[in-house]
Amino acid sequence: MTRLVSIDGVIHRPEEARVSVYDRGFLYGDSVFETIRTYGGEPFALEEHLARLERSAERIAIALPIPRDELGREVVALLRAATAAGSAGASAGAQGSASAAGSAAPLESTIRVMLTRGSGPLGLDPSLAGAPLRVILVEPLKSLPGGLYREGMSVITIRTQRAGDAAPGAKVSNYLESLLALREARAAGAHEALILDPSGHVVEGTTSNVFLVERRPAAHEGAEDPGHLLITPPKEAGILVGITRAHVMHVAGELGMPVCCEPVTMARLLAAEEVFITSSLREIVPVVRVDANTIGAGVPGPKTRALHAAFRRRVGAGAMPLPWETP
Repeated sequence: MTRLVSIDGVIHRPEEARVSVYDRGFLYGDSVFETIRTYGGEPFALEEHLARLERSAERIAIALPIPRDELGREVVALLRAATAAGSAGASAGAQGSASAAGSAAPLESTIRVMLTRGSGPLGLDPSLAGAPLRVILVEPLKSLPGGLYREGMSVITIRTQRAGDAAPGAKVSNYLESLLALREARAAGAHEALILDPSGHVVEGTTSNVFLVERRPAAHEGAEDPGHLLITPPKEAGILVGITRAHVMHVAGELGMPVCCEPVTMARLLAAEEVFITSSLREIVPVVRVDANTIGAGVPGPKTRALHAAFRRRVGAGAMPLPWETP
């Protein structure tokens, strides 16, 4: 696997890729994007991601410049080219050793698909833009350390106004508020920041969705899962509806755990037995500390682990070591 870039369907090495300084994505963050990962070398939920990209583009009045299925073919073509280039380099490095090549596990990839409004003269007026520009980036996946899955992560909470609030549900490229929130989290020794809305409800992470595991009232206990609910903020809270979020909700149903999309107050968050975040690249990461407060027993919980294992099976990666089993 090596890094490659596709610009309007033309593949480039990263050092040769060029985008105009007059592109509105560069000047104003006037663009939308998707981040995708592979399993077994194949892009996971590609159609779901591209459908959301198209919806995001529609929300900010950018027309998809090519049909969605053609864009999907460009993604796959770039991924195949990056994989082939990486395999050629590995073979050369191994000096043609068949045993080295045969024993190497396929590397997974991160794919970023961007769509900007295009280039034009300086000025905020969207009508100044020319044709939309599409950019696809492929590079090796950088996984989180296994320790974060074994021991759990710390998060902070922060009240902020997000750029995406101007176009709810759109995955826009202007991540300044999330970037500053994450910077604040890092300064506090945490790994993520949970965003609070003006009323103090938990909405989502800077680049993640959030879930709580709560115990159900005894009258609602079922034989399949005695006494637990999975809670996540609803779409109406202004969240970016995550692709991984949807798949986690599906596997929760398969495990007999009811899912409720309900507002999450700080009191409810801190009283949860388990908390975790989800995203395409990180999958499911347990949260054991929020600000100065310990969640549950202070260690990753059994429901989080069970959901993660079920999610891996759903994406066709059930044979892979689970993240907490890796260094």
